Amino acid sequence: MQRLPEYLKRPIIDTEKTKTVRRILKTKCLNTVCEGARCPNKAECYSHNTATFLIMGNVCTRNCRYCNISTARPEPLDIAEPKHVAEAVKELGLKYAVITSVTRDDLPDGGAEHFANCIYEIRKLSPDVKIEILTPDFRAFNPLLGRGQGDGSSKPLDTIINAQPDVFNHNIETVKDLFKIARPQGNYDVSIKVLKYIKENSDIVTKSGMMIGLGESFEKIEETLIDLKQAGVDIVTIGQYIQPSKQHLEVAKYYTLEEYEDIKTLCKNLGFKNYQVGPLVRSSYHAAIAYDTSKE
Repeated sequence: MQRLPEYLKRPIIDTEKTKTVRRILKTKCLNTVCEGARCPNKAECYSHNTATFLIMGNVCTRNCRYCNISTARPEPLDIAEPKHVAEAVKELGLKYAVITSVTRDDLPDGGAEHFANCIYEIRKLSPDVKIEILTPDFRAFNPLLGRGQGDGSSKPLDTIINAQPDVFNHNIETVKDLFKIARPQGNYDVSIKVLKYIKENSDIVTKSGMMIGLGESFEKIEETLIDLKQAGVDIVTIGQYIQPSKQHLEVAKYYTLEEYEDIKTLCKNLGFKNYQVGPLVRSSYHAAIAYDTSKE
């Protein structure tokens, strides 16, 4: 196993602000992807009174080989969760809220209505808050995803469009050649279609992200970015894959800081409105800054 480079190490920081965030989340019985996915930036985000809310439980119906969130049979949806998320957003004084979820292939719409309800509840209490959602594919365009439930239509995406989040994020995660290895229950072309559908049928800012270090070449990174650009994606995030445990995919390569600069240049040349590229960049890292830049 390769040694973790020093620039990927982050100290554990616990302050009154981080304790406040944890207290509010615990009081509202809420999960965060910050904890569930062992995000290296959680201390920095918590210190700025921000967190990425993880809705619809803390176990997933899919088994992506890079993700630290457990796979199991999920519990029924908590119908009070959207209201609790909205209360936490208000109590934390957020100006920009990020909501993501586990994948729920057991639900007819993949959880799209639950996402929409979170948006509606936040806007009731905090109408000026910008809302970014990071979603699964909802089995859109592919009735064979999951257990064959749903009709493979765009209906879940229409539910999201009607709720009007400020940013719709769906991560492509990796290049096409590695997709089935990393995301055996997903589909690269479906993910591209999801992003394209949102862009073509709304004025919502679209966003996607990917991990590098799974064995992809620079040329394949470029091909993926071209696919995302052609789908109308406004913002991209690219960061280093870090193996959560020995049971997950191994790291094939740790990219150097110079190589990240090359990828930044590639994003710029392709014309993305905003790109967050770096070793510790994750989907919601500096999300508010990326949104503001994309609207300029």
